[in-house]
Amino acid sequence: QRLLELQAASNLSQIPRTPPPRCHELTGDLKGKLSVDLEHPWRLLFVPAHDPLPRKPDGGLDWAQVTAVEIFGVEDTH
Repeated sequence: QRLLELQAASNLSQIPRTPPPRCHELTGDLKGKLSVDLEHPWRLLFVPAHDPLPRKPDGGLDWAQVTAVEIFGVEDTH
């Protein structure tokens, strides 16, 4: 389901930040990566597939400009 949602979206801002799928940026050791919820406690982890990363003026990731992602795993991030 989450793969279909990511594929159907024209950019990352179209993926809801509320559950499900609760797309969100990670912190700590996983800073710079994003995830969406799968069946608890699993998360689909990915990074924007852009070089350089699209940034807003405040330095944050510009979700509306992220049009491709690279999936790198399924993990329990808790």
